[in-house]
Amino acid sequence: MDVLIDWFSPDWTSVLRTLVVGTMMYISIIVLLRISGKRTLSKMNMFDWVVTVAMGSMFASMLLNPDISYTRGITAYLLIAVLQYIVTTLSVRSEKFADLVKADPTILFYEGRFLEKAMRKERVPKEEILSAIRQSGQGAPALIAAVLLESNGELIVMNKVNEDQELTLSSAGNWEAVSTEA
Repeated sequence: MDVLIDWFSPDWTSVLRTLVVGTMMYISIIVLLRISGKRTLSKMNMFDWVVTVAMGSMFASMLLNPDISYTRGITAYLLIAVLQYIVTTLSVRSEKFADLVKADPTILFYEGRFLEKAMRKERVPKEEILSAIRQSGQGAPALIAAVLLESNGELIVMNKVNEDQELTLSSAGNWEAVSTEA
């Protein structure tokens, strides 16, 4: 019974610290996200996901651990934001660096054929591809040029068009294999 009483009889100093630090961190996060730009809030690739999880973990640690000061928490946030800025800047300026930190899209369906090898490698079942085709408003796979798994995990459906789509498809990691099979 004493344990239950302890659970519901808070240390009001800790509660006040949680309220103050939580409010300050919330405002700080909003400001940092605003400064770091739209990329931080875009659909996430693997790198962005890791940064988001790290920031969430830091926020929770700061909020609940009285041994972590606001200054240490903001320093950690700034470090992650600066590292993300550096990595994204280097990714834009260096193709080799970009290849290290991001995954290429993968073609899973091309000109009426399901690419079983790519589907197994990416662990995407046929049903998910068909669902993506339906969600794109297409009912017939014959009307689809390709379905790609983007680096953020999204399935993209490309309709057949009269113009050459090679430029768009060539960024896929398996384009050479797919294009030589066709």
